[in-house]
Amino acid sequence: MNMIEVRELVKQYDKAKEPAVKGIDFCVKEGDFFAFLGPNGAGKTTTISILTTTLSKTGGQVKIAGFDVETEAKHVREKVGIIFQRPSLDPQLSAEENIRFHACLYGMYSYHPSFRLMPAEYRKRVMELAEIVGIQDSLFKPIKKLSGGMQRKLEIIRSLIHTPSVLFLDEPTQGLDAVSRRSLWEYIDTVRKQYGTTVFLTTHYIDEAEKVDKVCIINHGKIAISGSPDEMKGNLLKQQLVLDSEDRKGLVTELSDMGLFHKTEKHIIVPYQEITAQEVIAKLKTRLSVLSIEEPSLEDAYIEYLKLGGEAA
Repeated sequence: MNMIEVRELVKQYDKAKEPAVKGIDFCVKEGDFFAFLGPNGAGKTTTISILTTTLSKTGGQVKIAGFDVETEAKHVREKVGIIFQRPSLDPQLSAEENIRFHACLYGMYSYHPSFRLMPAEYRKRVMELAEIVGIQDSLFKPIKKLSGGMQRKLEIIRSLIHTPSVLFLDEPTQGLDAVSRRSLWEYIDTVRKQYGTTVFLTTHYIDEAEKVDKVCIINHGKIAISGSPDEMKGNLLKQQLVLDSEDRKGLVTELSDMGLFHKTEKHIIVPYQEITAQEVIAKLKTRLSVLSIEEPSLEDAYIEYLKLGGEAA
């Protein structure tokens, strides 16, 4: 089942010369971890806003969990959790009150005027989530007394309290320290495995998308390239060996005889794709003084894509 379906989506802003989103298509399967990447101004935020029912579309069709984002917006909102890039907390309330109002708004519980009067199930879940993201000591403090990082953690709890079918993460770890970032991703991974939650991620920390099922890059309002992280890396980059020898001339001769392209920088760089690193090394007779294997990252592929001017290799 496709949890997210986007067909010929168009968004034209008033007075804009051309559409911000130009007829894009993509789907996200139930339970998948999906990354939607792109440079600033590419149409990423516009698309997310439409998917989360906060912006109307100009044309096309978008469904979340089988519900149309415009004609069945109420049902869509019941199915999704969102961590916005910009804070959306009520500063007049305490951290826990923000969570409580959110849970009651989703119809999970009847509202009670204090935390201790709320059902035990609610209190247990809030405390579990608070411990996971490290906010348990600040749970009952006013929002205005919390740091930006602590407010971010609170938004994470609030978005997960109703166990959504689709979790939209818009720069979710912005402002979090390394320990909190890791704790968040470990918890999200647990949620996905336990509840089959579909996760839709946008981030400028490209390494956070390294383990997703599918990556989709949008640029100039169009889907430019998509695939698994491995496919993206394979399409845009090659793995390479870094080699050297005291007999550099002999090594270069061997590589040339093997028909392997190479270039000499500080060391000898040998890109490879059709052959494995082990096969290359096994054929070399020259004694090596330097040997390392460099595997491209998704961030490397993304940067390479941008260097190519947004055109897929």
